[in-house]
Amino acid sequence: MVKSIAVIGDSESVKGFGAIGVDAIICNDTDRAVFALKAAVEKDTYAIIFMTEEMFAASEKERIKISEDPIPAIIPIPGANGNKGEGAKRLSSFVEQAVGSDILFKQ
Repeated sequence: MVKSIAVIGDSESVKGFGAIGVDAIICNDTDRAVFALKAAVEKDTYAIIFMTEEMFAASEKERIKISEDPIPAIIPIPGANGNKGEGAKRLSSFVEQAVGSDILFKQ
């Protein structure tokens, strides 16, 4: 079965993704982010789930449970409210784990 891509976030942030074939899951309330993520994972049709940084942060406990499996990959993206740096922090953490030092964003 071919897996697809979804994006979870407020309507302003995700409305354009449908034009490129990504399933947009609109969630305008951070309190509902966990439910939106669970529903997307339970469908078992997504290999990648992008989430706006606000939704990503609001669903941390659920993401930790889900991250035990390699699929779906859950990736933060900036929302309409701007970049909060969550993606860069995660990338820096992964590089530091792999290499032993933060070679990307070292000040």
